[in-house]
Amino acid sequence: MHNSILKKHQSEAIDSELGKKSEYDETYNPDRLYAIPRAGKRREIGIDPEQLPFTGFDCWNHYEVSWLNEKGKPLVAIAEIYYDCSSPFIVESKSLKLYFNSFNQCKFKSGAEVEKIIQRDLQKIIDANVTVMIKTLDAATAQIQEKFAGVCIDDLDVKCTIYTVDANYLATDDEIVEEVLYSDLLKSNCLVTNQPDWGSVQISYKGKKINREGLLKYLVSFRNHNEFHEQCVERIFADIMKHCKPDELTVYGRYTRRGGLDINPYRSTRKVIANRNERLIRQ
Repeated sequence: MHNSILKKHQSEAIDSELGKKSEYDETYNPDRLYAIPRAGKRREIGIDPEQLPFTGFDCWNHYEVSWLNEKGKPLVAIAEIYYDCSSPFIVESKSLKLYFNSFNQCKFKSGAEVEKIIQRDLQKIIDANVTVMIKTLDAATAQIQEKFAGVCIDDLDVKCTIYTVDANYLATDDEIVEEVLYSDLLKSNCLVTNQPDWGSVQISYKGKKINREGLLKYLVSFRNHNEFHEQCVERIFADIMKHCKPDELTVYGRYTRRGGLDINPYRSTRKVIANRNERLIRQ
């Protein structure tokens, strides 16, 4: 009886997503990288790709970096990747994971060599400058912080009923303030796989005071929304600018990792702080 039940579960697993295998390369393969243009989604939310209303960057952390040294001994590291939001393309995240996995059984002289190769390949695929830093685990441990700076709005007692993006929740009053708010309740879905993306978002602004209850409802309304991390952060930026008209605005998203990768878009009307990467407790 036990064996028949086990065989039934094994058969079901083979037919399900659990039983599907991913194809991995035995040797280094830059052709795994897949670029996605930014322009289309930007036009969708009213942003002119040729005249961006913000500056910023995308910061990626990859926690599953490995290769072999010249003696065949495995080495592990964390990769930090930065590129400007003005790049015409982004990298599709699963393709980046598969690309990194193609290093696993390859021999390289040093981490510096691996770093140089990754930088070259990414710059080619997104058609823009890329900064890559391969860090040992000891060098990468000092960057974790527990939470965003600012006032958390998640404890507000609000009723939420809308889970598709609704910018009409955004409103202001006449008081002029300069404040930093954040929420850990951001959740959206991958545009390609529909898998959930969990994140925290920090909103720094100067101007008419944004209604916090409405802002929280607005962020919760992303819950069933299908869009990439970068696109969600840019949509939040565009919606706040349109409905609240702040004099200054920064939107910073920090997403939890999936497939060993986390993605952290930063968009601002202010001058960007380069290579900003304060990892949160969920990262």
